[in-house]
Amino acid sequence: MGEHTLSRIRGVLFDLDGTLYLGDEPIAGAAEAVEAARSRGIACRFVTNTSTKSAITILEKMHRLGFAAEASEIFTPSTACVSFLREAGTPKVMLLLEPDAAEEFAEFERNDVEPDYIVIGDIGERWDYQVLNSAFRAVQKGARLLAYHKSRYYRGAGGMRLDAGPFVAALEYAAGVEATVLGKPTQTFFSLALRSLDLPPAEVATIGDDVENDVGGAQEAGMLGVLVRTGKYREEALQGSGVTPDVVADSVAGLQALLTGASV
Repeated sequence: MGEHTLSRIRGVLFDLDGTLYLGDEPIAGAAEAVEAARSRGIACRFVTNTSTKSAITILEKMHRLGFAAEASEIFTPSTACVSFLREAGTPKVMLLLEPDAAEEFAEFERNDVEPDYIVIGDIGERWDYQVLNSAFRAVQKGARLLAYHKSRYYRGAGGMRLDAGPFVAALEYAAGVEATVLGKPTQTFFSLALRSLDLPPAEVATIGDDVENDVGGAQEAGMLGVLVRTGKYREEALQGSGVTPDVVADSVAGLQALLTGASV
């Protein structure tokens, strides 16, 4: 995409899984791409819809895989969700989260029968009829659904896997309600990351493997959207998305070329 460059960009939001690493393996050239951005004075933030790990665990993983990052540079749906719940006062919560991610909600009272809010991330193999029906009954009693995201699938060990989105949709359909989504691609999420950069959206690019959540969400917020052909990227998903990325690159390793105006 030689006509597109990022030569005027002053900030970058990097997606994590599928963009900088895949599972427990860094994508070739990804750590160097982050350092190339920093060396040019570009502010970096790391944005993820990951719902199974806390920000601290994510930071530890990044360091283990060779990425230099600070805790303040990482933005997860938990960041937005905790802020939302704090503004609601002292709500009772049902947490459909993995234990590590649930630790970030320690300040809130847990109640799995009559919660005020049900916080939904990905719980992998724990999704079953009993879990869904318990949440359904809580909604019938007045609980509101807070979803980290509504992603349909992701690339995990062994190939593509169902993400939390299909289960959120099942609860919405059964209960006749609509979940409040607080992760990508919502503007609530992107505005948190943008605010920390203190830069106008036009001077920020988001780089990710999800054409809708990463690229579409970024563009809606006024940023440039860069799609990489790694992780969950599929050509048919791009063609059917209705989203036109500003740049499509083979991987984040091409960032250095983009920053200097070269083709990728």
